[in-house]
Amino acid sequence: MLLNLGGPDSLEAVEPYLVNLFLDPFLIRIPFLRGFLRRWFARWVARRRAPHARQLYSEIGGRSPIGPLTESQGRRLEEELGPGYKSYVAFSAWRPYIKDAVEQARADGCQKLVGVSLYPQWCSATTESAFHDLRKSVNGAVPLAEVDRYPEDPQYLDSLTSTVREALRRFEKPEQVHVLFSAHGVPQSLIRRGDPYQSEINKTVQGVLQRLPKDQPWSLSYQSKVGPVKWLEPATIDHLPALAKQGVKQVLVVPVAFVSDHIETLHEQRILLRGIAQKAGIERYEVANALNDCRLFARALARLVREAEARLS
Repeated sequence: MLLNLGGPDSLEAVEPYLVNLFLDPFLIRIPFLRGFLRRWFARWVARRRAPHARQLYSEIGGRSPIGPLTESQGRRLEEELGPGYKSYVAFSAWRPYIKDAVEQARADGCQKLVGVSLYPQWCSATTESAFHDLRKSVNGAVPLAEVDRYPEDPQYLDSLTSTVREALRRFEKPEQVHVLFSAHGVPQSLIRRGDPYQSEINKTVQGVLQRLPKDQPWSLSYQSKVGPVKWLEPATIDHLPALAKQGVKQVLVVPVAFVSDHIETLHEQRILLRGIAQKAGIERYEVANALNDCRLFARALARLVREAEARLS
């Protein structure tokens, strides 16, 4: 079970997808929003945000590519695992939903299930939500193992580093390029409550840096802030102009918390943040590809699946 958030597969799907996001109590943590009140809130916010979101999706092809990309990741994983294994795409906020993927797996006769998080760093807003849905859907019907995080897994780090090295080759002098790791932000209140997300992002970044040249310039920032509460800092949207003021002229943005290209990489990083960087005076701005169907990444997941499956025995 390849677990991820999912994304709208058409412009018509944008608003109902947003409704699902704002219905998720793990993602939107407002304690008094329950029952009818949460459903009303989710529909109201989605209706207000949908026109802008549809415009963004229209600028990247009219849909999120996360569905086809996750299917491709699944095929790679099946190739690495060999006979006797089958992968299923299982999304929290859009089709195919986690519960539907579990039903299909059981109908196919699967005797064991392994939930594989496509969030390398554990976060209560996303990882916990996905595994809550998975456990509820399985409900003890078949043995269930979990791969819920792998921020320091050597093969995962090798695969992520390979995307950075590939992108650095676009520059004439890679050693002079500032590598900016941009992770999805979360509210600071989540971290204060003990969520390990920020710590695990730092571990991943350090693991990649150990695989890059020793003096490679770098920094870490956070993107995709929503709402008025305080989020992790620095925000990428502010950090890029700050780098320009420091004299940085060449930047490579690395989507460190994303394993698939989607709206945050294809629009926010490649269009919105590019414009901000260029306006601030950064002369060369590039974005590394997400892992997508990288063979090294599939190999890492295959090993983690086997290890999780062995724990069921």
